[in-house]
Amino acid sequence: MKNLFLSTIAAVALAACAQQSSGELTKSDPVETSTTEVAVDLDPTVERLIEIASNGTHGYDITRDLTTEIGPRLAGSPGEARARDWTVERFKALGFENVRIEPFSVPRWERGEEFAEIISPSPQQLYITALGGSVATPEGGIEAKIAYFPSFEDLESAPEGGLDGKIVFISGRMKKAHDGAGYGPANKKRQKGASEAAKRGAAAVVIRSVGTDSHRFPHTGQMRYDADLPKIPIGALSAPDADQLERLLENGEDITLRLTLTPQYGGELPSGNVIGEIVGSEKPEEIIVIGGHLDSWDLGTGAIDDGAGIGITAGAAQVLLEAGLKPKRTIRIVAFGAEEIGLLGGYAYVDQHLDNLHNHVLASESDFGAERVYAVRSSVQGEARKDIYNIQKQIAHLGIEMEEGQTHGGPDIIPMFAKGVPAIRLQQDGTDYFDLHHTPDDTFDKINPEAMAQNVAAWAAMIWLASESDADFRALPAASE
Repeated sequence: MKNLFLSTIAAVALAACAQQSSGELTKSDPVETSTTEVAVDLDPTVERLIEIASNGTHGYDITRDLTTEIGPRLAGSPGEARARDWTVERFKALGFENVRIEPFSVPRWERGEEFAEIISPSPQQLYITALGGSVATPEGGIEAKIAYFPSFEDLESAPEGGLDGKIVFISGRMKKAHDGAGYGPANKKRQKGASEAAKRGAAAVVIRSVGTDSHRFPHTGQMRYDADLPKIPIGALSAPDADQLERLLENGEDITLRLTLTPQYGGELPSGNVIGEIVGSEKPEEIIVIGGHLDSWDLGTGAIDDGAGIGITAGAAQVLLEAGLKPKRTIRIVAFGAEEIGLLGGYAYVDQHLDNLHNHVLASESDFGAERVYAVRSSVQGEARKDIYNIQKQIAHLGIEMEEGQTHGGPDIIPMFAKGVPAIRLQQDGTDYFDLHHTPDDTFDKINPEAMAQNVAAWAAMIWLASESDADFRALPAASE
């Protein structure tokens, strides 16, 4: 039953890593952005928090140390286990209370060897990586002719059958967008490509990486199988290698590819969420959840995805303590485990806190890199929305606007949002995020310290104002609204 549950929720998870997933509006949708200039008296406490954060390196230091001292943190791996212990010690050193690990288990998947080469007509190696959850090729690999589909939709519309024994190549380029709007459409081939190809008799699949760079770094990421179809191996080619294949295909010749992928999976491994708190002074039972995900893919050191989110949110809470402030509501910082393989930490959190979710008054995750925040978006409605507007006004001078439209608060917040927990999100500029996402190039040197400080400042102000607000963010709007 657990494996069935995991395969079901994986579909939700795969599109959720982008800043705007299927549950949120994107810049390509009609949205209203607040442009009215209104004189605002800045809260002196907020000014102090922003000054401390802007002049500090709180989030930058946490991210540097996590990615340097621990490195890659694949869900269920020894690296993720070391990261949990590291986070416990760091949270305690920062002064957080009730620091603990809340354990759960995850399915085992370990990357093996990965190799692709063109056998004919132009022999050469290609750079490829297995997608998370993929099965292995048979011993000795697969050698077969390529069946080319310019897009996932072309494969989807192809008749069933006719691809017996072939290796399907799905291309399709992802477009850059500062809100990540191109991720969902491009990601369909990663999610569903193997099963759609298997339905038509294919032996394996290679896809153009879901990314926006032109470097020879393939992008990994979780895929999923249809339980009613054969499982066939699937890997992602770097963009230049996908280009190379397309140029050869333009010559009109048949291409024979040899593919070897040897991942292993089966059984379960330990994972967990790490939690720390600043306990509220007046309403400690009311909880504001913030955080990022602790795990990463194994190719890089997970700096932008999502060491930065851990650094930003823990750093924001650190700023409150450094300022000597005690919020009215409890600020709970969660370093979610196993996000990359299906939001498993987010679902485990809900399972373990189901009896107390009614006391969760607001939730948000930072999981879109470390570039500057440009907008606030929230699911809060009714009278309490005035307090969301006030949060935006207090941080408007950081270059942050109010953007109308729904948000689920971030990938790991989706499960609690689905249970009625209100969400807020600080929208980050992700124009270049998918250049690095899920690649060996996701490393700490890509973090801009000034942009990260702006994130920490915005988050510190947001959680302080949300804690001090008398509004009930959980209240539904009146029927007439």
